[in-house]
Amino acid sequence: MMSDLLPRLPFAQWIDSSVDWLVVTFGSVFDGISNVLKTMVEGSVEGMNFVPSILLAILFALLAWFISTKRIALFTLVGLLFIDYLGYWYPMLQMLALVLTSVVIALVIGIPMGVWGSQQPTVRKIINPILDLMQTMPAFVYLLPAIFFFNIGVVPGVVASVIFSMPPTIRLTMLGIEQVPKDLIEATEAFGSTSWQRLSKVQIPLAKPTIMAGVNQSIMLSLSMVVIASMVGAPGLGQKVYQAVTQLKTGVGFETGLSIVIVAIILDRITQHAGKKKQGGTTL
Repeated sequence: MMSDLLPRLPFAQWIDSSVDWLVVTFGSVFDGISNVLKTMVEGSVEGMNFVPSILLAILFALLAWFISTKRIALFTLVGLLFIDYLGYWYPMLQMLALVLTSVVIALVIGIPMGVWGSQQPTVRKIINPILDLMQTMPAFVYLLPAIFFFNIGVVPGVVASVIFSMPPTIRLTMLGIEQVPKDLIEATEAFGSTSWQRLSKVQIPLAKPTIMAGVNQSIMLSLSMVVIASMVGAPGLGQKVYQAVTQLKTGVGFETGLSIVIVAIILDRITQHAGKKKQGGTTL
């Protein structure tokens, strides 16, 4: 074996030492980040929970109708009321707050990073290998450093979800901008537009469907990671699924799993239509 011929480098020990050094050196920074993220999630949960469940379901349905179609709006209303009927309304709000917080942070970081990479070939060459690593890394691995830096609970779930869900946003933002026809770029240059004008007036608007596809994928990945993060104490429907699995409660597991599927379908359908425009007063 090669391990018998060559001395083994202590990679694991190096990583453990690096993590320990980061925790000791930047402990106060991690505590500050933890407090901010915890406040964001808890504030979102309490804000949504302040609204009666029926009224909030109607508001979500109206939002779905405005963005997508009547059929999706009806499914949103019925699906959310069904979750409320099963008694999982508050865990659903907890999971939704985790997903929304994670996705907002991923978009705030990912979209500018994708725009930067689309404009600078050197940046793109650096980003792509990192994204390859992030997308091929097993999801459970993200939980380990998150636990070390932020302990167990809601915060490591958010951090792991942000890291896990960010690559599609960056990749598809770069792809969408790069796929803008070259003749349009040349036309804007002929009219004397600046790089910012070309980017904001032509490239980003034309790349919007592709960017929204990246947002859709980020939401789906964040939702899956939030469920996995229940193993480290993240609240929500994922925690109910984890409890059902450990206690062998098949019925509860099926109910919570069905609730997660309903939320996933709602988020998926709404974001799929968000980048499309209504034509002639009807939605295609």
